[in-house]
Amino acid sequence: MAQNDNIRFLNPPTVEVKKKKYCRFKKAGIKYVDYKDAEFLKKFLNEQGKILPRRITGTSLKFQRKVAQAVKRARHLALLPYVTDLMK
Repeated sequence: MAQNDNIRFLNPPTVEVKKKKYCRFKKAGIKYVDYKDAEFLKKFLNEQGKILPRRITGTSLKFQRKVAQAVKRARHLALLPYVTDLMK
């Protein structure tokens, strides 16, 4: 049995501390998601124009539904694209 007390690393092992996800709508007190504010809705889209899931954005279920509906309305009115290459 080798002793593990003498193990040395070139770089110290990094321990990633994940930030707690939060719903930005609840924190800011936003009640209504405006479909006409395309710049705000772009925060919930990826580079291809797809809606980001809750597990990535941290948005609550109630507001994720509102964001999805607002994005779909903005797409219908041509404020946001349905599909794109490198939107951001």
